[in-house]
Amino acid sequence: MEFFYILPVILLVIFTASFLLAIIRTVQVDFPNVNIPPGVDHPGKLRVVHAHMVITSAVGKMLEKMGVCTELAFTRYMRSGKKRGPEPRLRLRDTRFGGVPVRLYRPYVPSAAPRPAVIFFHGGGWIYCSIDSHDNICRYIARESGSVVVSVGYRLAPEHKYPAAYEDCLNATVHFMRNAEHYGVDPARISVCGDSAGGNLAAAVSQTLAGRADLPRLRAQILIYPGLQALDFNLPSYQQNRGVPLLLRERAAFFALQYLHGDATHKQDVLKGSYVPPEMRQKYEKWVSPDNIPERFKARGYSPQKTHDIAAEICKKFERICEPSLCPLLAEDTVIQQLPESFILTCEYDVLRDDGLLYKKRLEDNGVGVTWCHLEDGFHAIISLHDYGGLSFPSGKRGLDSVVQFIKGL
Repeated sequence: MEFFYILPVILLVIFTASFLLAIIRTVQVDFPNVNIPPGVDHPGKLRVVHAHMVITSAVGKMLEKMGVCTELAFTRYMRSGKKRGPEPRLRLRDTRFGGVPVRLYRPYVPSAAPRPAVIFFHGGGWIYCSIDSHDNICRYIARESGSVVVSVGYRLAPEHKYPAAYEDCLNATVHFMRNAEHYGVDPARISVCGDSAGGNLAAAVSQTLAGRADLPRLRAQILIYPGLQALDFNLPSYQQNRGVPLLLRERAAFFALQYLHGDATHKQDVLKGSYVPPEMRQKYEKWVSPDNIPERFKARGYSPQKTHDIAAEICKKFERICEPSLCPLLAEDTVIQQLPESFILTCEYDVLRDDGLLYKKRLEDNGVGVTWCHLEDGFHAIISLHDYGGLSFPSGKRGLDSVVQFIKGL
């Protein structure tokens, strides 16, 4: 009989040990060498948010091992957000534009003139998040700027590889632009906006529409810590912030590969840079180079990349990384020159910081007006934590307010 009393304790010990082991493995594999600099906004809070990410991943691994669900499915569930209730100042409606799920946010207060509009593409590394996960951001933009906001629920990788997400965002945008007046929107005051992977999609859509004579010209593009290239994962910001949550250098490569190929088989080749043939690197070096980054952003350390052996069979698998709809930083000058007024937000403690800085330079060099907001104490995804209860970050609120002010000034 004593055995039956002891059995639950034994099972609890085994479960606890398994859970702790899963966390250790998760940290070693998915979140190695984590470093939270003292200069970030509320480093203690960031540690808590990062710990939540680690635990979520560890539980996902355990559930996958038990056959309950995949780690990807569990993590998506945890990051997808819950549908919130009504908004007193906004009329919300879920519908489809061009077959793509969208959510409309329309202010209740009557407007004497057609309103501006913002088409929003959420971040999440092309594999996570949803309309619901970024609902608080879209509500804030709609409320505070008086704009109609359209949030796009594009298809996610790895099930839907590149260019699925880009195509969904483009189709939804075109549909809305053709029907803007139906929603009380001025067709000449429509902007695209996105954070992280969504910033990539916003830049790609903006470039595609730049030469379209059959549609109104976009009023602006708003890029919040965007990922804009996959040629160099050893830029200064990647080296300096390689272990800073919420986006580690290895995870950035992982997300890019999931979007491009549907798997991360060649992650180490990507991190070493042994997937870009010399002729391709030489062609785009004028745009993707540490030389184009102001010296003050190298002060925290930078070592020039070492040359690695290039495997021809691997290079062939990466031929599409020079496509601007995947890597907007690589678009030709003739395209860049046609882009609308731009807003770029970068964070000091973010691996994607230099993507934003390089694109800012390209836009300015081609005569495109740029409003730049740099959060000196910011980290990747901080905007999503602008209103996160006890784990809110004031710097994220400042960044989001700068987006709103830019929109109101258009």
